[in-house]
Amino acid sequence: MIEDAPQLQTQPIIRPDSKLVEQLRGTPTGFLVDAMGGSGALDFRIKPAVLEQFAFCGVALTCHAGPADNLALVHALQFVEPGDVLMVATDSFTGCAVTGDLVLGMAKNSGAVGFVTDGCVRDLVGLKSVGLPAWSLGVTPNSPHRNGPGTIGFPVNIAGYPVRSGDVVVADQDGVVIIPIEKIAMVLEKLPAIRTAEASADESVRQGARLPGFLKK
Repeated sequence: MIEDAPQLQTQPIIRPDSKLVEQLRGTPTGFLVDAMGGSGALDFRIKPAVLEQFAFCGVALTCHAGPADNLALVHALQFVEPGDVLMVATDSFTGCAVTGDLVLGMAKNSGAVGFVTDGCVRDLVGLKSVGLPAWSLGVTPNSPHRNGPGTIGFPVNIAGYPVRSGDVVVADQDGVVIIPIEKIAMVLEKLPAIRTAEASADESVRQGARLPGFLKK
């Protein structure tokens, strides 16, 4: 006899030092991508549901809800710690929303600083009031089921990009960038030189430069 799979599976979440995460706050996502060799951003189709609510910097708390279901997301609320970003995989299902303002309001009350899904959200009027930046593939009033199965804390795939709990997630107007937990120290080490180079290039343009430095050479 084949046993039924458990509705939900969870595993412990290892978070990085909060001081390291704080050092990344406010850093343009382009700088972070440059520090990681030119990649790290999620699919460009994932956008903020409320345009003026987009920026955050926090630690990924992953869950796989699957298509048309949000049991894993609702149960993940129990594991939210201040500074977390809920990263919810739906297998890129857009036939219904994975959440709305009530669940995201509870997530914010628990300390979450952001929400990202490769599915859809709903209740835009309520989301504006909640104030938690919510990134998604779209908005639809269709509602999900709550049956499972699902996972919490395990690696997920968000629109083709791998994300693990404990990774750092940063969002600004350009998009959402994932910094793997093992690359945080490397990124922080490279950022001063990137900031200096960008400031120098910006000043060069302000002074009338017509070609990048490497072409002049």
